Amino acid sequence: MTENTDIKSLYDLIVVGGGPAGLAAAIYMARARYKVLVLEKNEEGGGQIRITSEVVNYPGILKTSGKEIMEDLRIQANNFGAEIINAEAMAMDLENDIKTIYTTNGEYKSLGVILALGANPRKLGFKGEKEFQGRGVAYCATCDGEFFTGMEVFVIGGGFAAVEEGMFLTKYASKIHMIVREPDFTCAKTISDKIKNYDNIDVRFNTEVDEVSGSTTLEVIKLKNNETGVLEEIRIDSGFGVFVFAGYVPNTSWISANVNRDLQGYIITDNQQKTNIDCVYAAGDVCIKQLRQVVTAVSDGATAATALEKDLAKKHEILNIPQLEFEINKIEVDKRKTVSSEEKEENGTGFFTNDMKEQIKAVLAKLDKNVVLKLRLDNRAVSGEVRGFMAEFADFSDRLSIKIEDATDNARLPETEISSEDKDFGIKFHGVPSGHEINSFILAIYNVGGAGKAIDAATLSKINSINKKTNIKVLVSLSCTMCPEVVMGAQRIASLNDNVEAEMFDLMHFPRLKEKYNVMSVPCMIVNDKDLYFGKKNIDEIANLIAN
Repeated sequence: MTENTDIKSLYDLIVVGGGPAGLAAAIYMARARYKVLVLEKNEEGGGQIRITSEVVNYPGILKTSGKEIMEDLRIQANNFGAEIINAEAMAMDLENDIKTIYTTNGEYKSLGVILALGANPRKLGFKGEKEFQGRGVAYCATCDGEFFTGMEVFVIGGGFAAVEEGMFLTKYASKIHMIVREPDFTCAKTISDKIKNYDNIDVRFNTEVDEVSGSTTLEVIKLKNNETGVLEEIRIDSGFGVFVFAGYVPNTSWISANVNRDLQGYIITDNQQKTNIDCVYAAGDVCIKQLRQVVTAVSDGATAATALEKDLAKKHEILNIPQLEFEINKIEVDKRKTVSSEEKEENGTGFFTNDMKEQIKAVLAKLDKNVVLKLRLDNRAVSGEVRGFMAEFADFSDRLSIKIEDATDNARLPETEISSEDKDFGIKFHGVPSGHEINSFILAIYNVGGAGKAIDAATLSKINSINKKTNIKVLVSLSCTMCPEVVMGAQRIASLNDNVEAEMFDLMHFPRLKEKYNVMSVPCMIVNDKDLYFGKKNIDEIANLIAN
C-alpha cells in the first residue's frame, strides 16, 4: 500500500455509474462485506432505464417502471452498505495497485474499479439534425412528447426503444410515421406487433431520413428509399416533430486510453467482464454485447462483482490490507408507496409522502444558515399550488421561512426566490419545483444555507472568472430526467458568483416562452435572453459557455 493512501478513505471497489449494471455490482460486492462506493453524476441516477415508463419483460416482475426498478436497486445497494454519492468522474488513474478516480467532488481511491458508464443516444447526422435540435428534432419522448400535441411525428429507428417510444408518443401526436432503415423491425416480434393496435401509426421500411428543413420550425422532411434510391419530399406547413431512437454511443471518450476499446468505443472485456487492466472491470451498455437490456446489465454487474471479489481477496493479502470498515444505514421505507387519503390529510396539502419527508429533513439538517423562500404570486391556480408546496416544505426545518412579496411582472409569476437572510443569490423557480425538479430545489437551498455541493478547483476558477451580468433561464418539463442537471449547474454557479442569475421555468405554465423562443425540447438554456442551448449539460459545460 502506498504511503500517501489513508486506509480509512480507501474503498475496495469504486463503481463509476449508478445504472442497473453499476448498482447490481454494488449489491453483490457490499453483500460480500466489501467497502463499496458508487459514483453517479446525475442526482437521480438510473441510466437510460429510468425514463422507461413501462417494463414488462424483466423476469419475475409482471409489470413495473424503470423508475421503480432503479429506486429498488438503489435502496437494496444502500441497505447492504454501499455508499452512493452524486459526483461526476472526470479522469482516472487505473494502472497502480491503488486506483484513483478524480471527480467533481474530489478524488477517491480503491483497490478495484467497475466501469458501468452506460451510453448516450446516437445522433444520425442527417442534414438539419443539429440545426433543429430542440426546435423539432428530439431524442426523449418522455421529456418532449407533450410539445408535439396534435402534430405529426416521425420516429426514426426500428429497435425496441423506437417502437416503445413510438407507441408512447401516440398520447400526444395526431399521427406517427415510423421510419425504419431495415426491411423489418430489429426488436422482438411480440413488441413490434403491438403497433398493429394503433390506427395512427404507419411504418416505412427500407427508408432513411435524408434531410429536414424549415423556417422557425420543421416544415419539410426528405426520405430516401435505400433499395430504390428514390427521394421523397414531404411538406407539413403546420410543423412536425422528429424523434431519433437509433441506438446509443458508449460514454467512453473521456476515459483512460489504456482501457482497451473497439472501433465504436465499447469496452473490451473477457467473459468475466474483466478489462485488460488488473482489477478493472466493465459492465452494462458500455461493453461489447448482443443485447442491451436491464436484465443483461444486472447480469454483467453481478458477473463483474463476483469475479472482482476473488481479485480483491488476493490484493488484500499481497498489500497486507486488513478488511475495510464501513457503516450500514438502512432505509426502512417502501419507495413505491402511494399517498393514501389518510396520509394526504396528515400531510396537509399532500405534496410529500412520509418517506420523502424524512429524506428532505436529513438534507435540511445540514443547513447552518437561515434560508428565506420569497414568494411572488398571482391569481392563477398554479400560484395556489406554489403557496401550498412552499408552506408544507418550510415546515421541514426551523431554518426555513416564507416571505410573500408584492410582484409587478405578472408574466414571470409565480416565482420563488431562494435567499439567505441578508443576501439574494438570483436563484428562482417559476412554477412548482416538483417532479424531477424537487432535487434541484433541495440542492439550491443547500447551496444557499449550507456548505453547498462541492465542485472541482478548475470549474470554480471558471465560475469566479465570470465578470459580466449573466441571466440564465432553464426551461424544463417536470417529467424530464435530463433537466435537473442543467438547473442544478446553473443555480450552483449563481450561488457562487453575484454576476449570475439562474431561473427555472416550468414550460407548462409559461407557454409564451415556448412560443417566443420556439422551444420544442427540454432542457433549453437561454443566456441573456438571446443565446439558446439545448440538451443536458453539467456545471463545467455551463461555466465554459458563459465564461467565454
